Amino acid sequence: MSRPANPVTLPIADYSSQHFLLAVVDSVATVTLNRPERKNPLTFESYRELTDFFRACAFDDGVKTIVITGAGGNFSSGGDVFEIIGPLVKMDTKGLTAFTRMTGDLVKAMRACPQPIVAAVEGICAGAGAIIAMASDMRLAATGAKVAFLFNKVGLGGCDMGACAILPRIIGQSRASELLYTGRFMTAEEGERWGFFSRIVTPEQVLPQAQLLAKQVADGPTFGNTMTKRMLAMEWAMSVEEAIEAEAVAQALCMTTADFERAFEAFANKVKPVFRGD
Repeated sequence: MSRPANPVTLPIADYSSQHFLLAVVDSVATVTLNRPERKNPLTFESYRELTDFFRACAFDDGVKTIVITGAGGNFSSGGDVFEIIGPLVKMDTKGLTAFTRMTGDLVKAMRACPQPIVAAVEGICAGAGAIIAMASDMRLAATGAKVAFLFNKVGLGGCDMGACAILPRIIGQSRASELLYTGRFMTAEEGERWGFFSRIVTPEQVLPQAQLLAKQVADGPTFGNTMTKRMLAMEWAMSVEEAIEAEAVAQALCMTTADFERAFEAFANKVKPVFRGD
């Protein structure tokens, strides 16, 4: 998927991709990694396509939330051994750095896109697949799902695509260290107990439940949700005092929206507010 010259004029629903399926229903975009015969591994091209997709989402006001999942009972097995790792051992430092920066760009694009992202994790979720789940804003697990940051299993460090920065903030420093040093699989039960997953559901329900959660978020105030995502990211680098001030400014901006006025009118009339995103 090449990046459009003018992404403002290209709705997300019109995108086509060789490496993932895309469906947009009721303002929720569902991205399905689609190489089920290999447990949905990532390639050089799929990294770029996903990065371009998340960047383009910023220009489509019709998409309020995003769900990402995998086809065939697995989320993603990570970088394809033969299509990525094989070529990497033949690259020089310049080429390798370009690759690692490209993979990091995917996480940056996910964090920068204004729509909250829900990961529906089933089966194997490993390597770069675990990173995609980690970089999502919310995560649901299917019974039996397993997550591994297995970079050390291929002779690398656990410091990949922001893992050392993001994972400890989700599950704590000691638990993150254990997973990154050993590369072992974290079970769905551990993931829920540690806060990586919001909850565990049956495999048949993980995608519908993720889409339901995404729809519940999409039905909320769009600008307010975007501001929440921005503040959750930005306040990592702030003191508490700085965060309080930043939230004061952010909330004041939210109060200028029509959705804020709609909420008051709905409350006054004892009806549920219908937000329109303006």
